[in-house]
Amino acid sequence: MKRRTFIAGAATAGSLAAVGSVAYGAAADPDRTASQAGHIRSATAITKVFGDGQKLMAVAVEYDQEIDTSTLSTSTFAVTDRTVTKVYANRTAALAERGKDGRYVIVELSSEDTAAALWVTGQGSSTPTSTPSSTSTATASPSPSSSSGSGGAPGGGGPVVGDDTPGGTIVAAKATLVQKGTVTSTRGTRYAATDTTLTTSSVVNLIVDDFKQFTYDDSATGQTLRYNLFVPKNYDPRKSYPLVLFMHDASVVNVATEGPLVQGLGAVCWASPEDQAKHECFVLAPEYGSVVVDDNYEPSTLFDATANLVESLTKRYSIDEDRRYTTGQSMGAMMSLGLSIKYPDLFAAAFIVAGQWPSDVAAPLADKKLWILVSQDDDKSYSGENAITKVIKEQGTAVATATWDGRSTAAQFAADVRSLKAQKAPVNYASFQTGTTVESGSSTSAHMGTWRIAYTIPGIRDWIMQQSRDDG
Repeated sequence: MKRRTFIAGAATAGSLAAVGSVAYGAAADPDRTASQAGHIRSATAITKVFGDGQKLMAVAVEYDQEIDTSTLSTSTFAVTDRTVTKVYANRTAALAERGKDGRYVIVELSSEDTAAALWVTGQGSSTPTSTPSSTSTATASPSPSSSSGSGGAPGGGGPVVGDDTPGGTIVAAKATLVQKGTVTSTRGTRYAATDTTLTTSSVVNLIVDDFKQFTYDDSATGQTLRYNLFVPKNYDPRKSYPLVLFMHDASVVNVATEGPLVQGLGAVCWASPEDQAKHECFVLAPEYGSVVVDDNYEPSTLFDATANLVESLTKRYSIDEDRRYTTGQSMGAMMSLGLSIKYPDLFAAAFIVAGQWPSDVAAPLADKKLWILVSQDDDKSYSGENAITKVIKEQGTAVATATWDGRSTAAQFAADVRSLKAQKAPVNYASFQTGTTVESGSSTSAHMGTWRIAYTIPGIRDWIMQQSRDDG
């Protein structure tokens, strides 16, 4: 984890930092910066990615002395348009289970707040229900309407994939807050409450900051791909590492390069400290400037460019050709299926989330190791996966099946995974039972609701990482 403020070109201090074509980062009001608050040195926004996207989850206020954590409470700070849930001291600008005396005061915020959302789509809880005020913690900066290729720009009415249409927006992470109570240092110095408004001037994006952004020029297709790459923290070229390719859905088309990292857990879950402790691996997440494949199943050349990018990175780093994996949601799931058919030696296993592919060409999937997850309420993807698994069975390959409750606890999902694995089939097919992927009255579709749950289940990722191309 590291602190980062995204800056593009010659952006002046205090302006929103731009990445790609959208605003992403933090803004500082030159008239109300944290440095003018006397003993306060800085204020840093802390973000975290959830199943429904990135959210602003805390502010780290840095003081000039170590702070006594026992003197803090949820009433010590007030954050504009946000609900304070926890306040404690820490030695770094980071979240913690328990406070410890340090120069940073961590003000944690509710993930349920409307203004928490930093990834905004046309559906679901990550879409603000009201327009934030001028002092809100988040101000949307939409992408431009220009586009290239066949997909159309976000919001530009491009092809629909499943039921997700291009139109996601990354919102700048910014918070304003006031110290409402007394803060006491470990030396006994008391910092009295003040009416001075503090504004965050930097951002820590948990896990997201651990990825680096690159571009790949593919001479074979003439395409240029922007992509995010996570390199294992202790990368040793003398060792051999797995690689996970995550491909996003159409709502993430043509946003900032970081789009696939902030739209949900599909990319970042593999790079979490917990997963890396179990399975050190590279994580690759391309950002597509146009829809690669829609429901007509006619991929653009970005499809082949993606396969070429995987091969290029395999040569550049010490990546094991027998332990490359693919996953994706909706459009990305379709690409994972299509790539597994066209390039049979590219991946050892695939995690398919809410996707489909024409069953009349699905026979080669009988030779693949697959974990498929879809909602029974998702008519197109559910019927599509039923057709695919029928073909796989007809080819003589065993398919383990189960129906899951999308409202299950982590422990229940862990048991579900164990039960499906116990069938010892190369293809695992789980479907969420009707009415369990979205809450009653929610505007989120079951299609999109599927991947908000899918990537929260670590047991599936563990199964994927155990597969190898050379073990049959």
